[in-house]
Amino acid sequence: MKPVLAIFGLGNHGKAYEGTRHNAGFMALEKLAKEFGEGDWQDKQKFDGDILEARIGIAPILLVKPKTYMNLSADCVRKVVDFYKLDPTTQIVILSDDIDIPLGELRFRASGGPGTHNGLKSLVDVYGEAFPRIRIGLGEPPKKTDLSSWVLSKMTTEERIALQESFEELPSMIREFIF
Repeated sequence: MKPVLAIFGLGNHGKAYEGTRHNAGFMALEKLAKEFGEGDWQDKQKFDGDILEARIGIAPILLVKPKTYMNLSADCVRKVVDFYKLDPTTQIVILSDDIDIPLGELRFRASGGPGTHNGLKSLVDVYGEAFPRIRIGLGEPPKKTDLSSWVLSKMTTEERIALQESFEELPSMIREFIF
């Protein structure tokens, strides 16, 4: 199946990172998997990621969780984009966490800079700033907290609930993007 759209949730693969703030992209992708997924997640070594075929109406899409860790997210994205000959300006969507957006707020952008996000930085290095993304608000870290440690720490129950509630908007955001 050649997808009309590939949606990448950014995060860090492995048990140690489950439930961390930096894995909000993976969590968002799980919502889309429940809504649109067909079958089970598959480990695809040629893409350095886990993939799930999905469908929105008759439009085939691909959901992807990179296994390259956050700082090398573009390695997986590039392999999928090249294999399926996708246009990164119109045929991919990146789901990533963002500390500059209030907790639970989702923002769609057709392009933009990476800010402090290393996963987005790796993509900007490859594709420039012109690729669609949905930024998932984590809110600001507490004052005098190391940013890296904070995004790699586990979410509180309240944070997890706020994100899960915001993810209810994702299916309609993706439908609007496709159609």
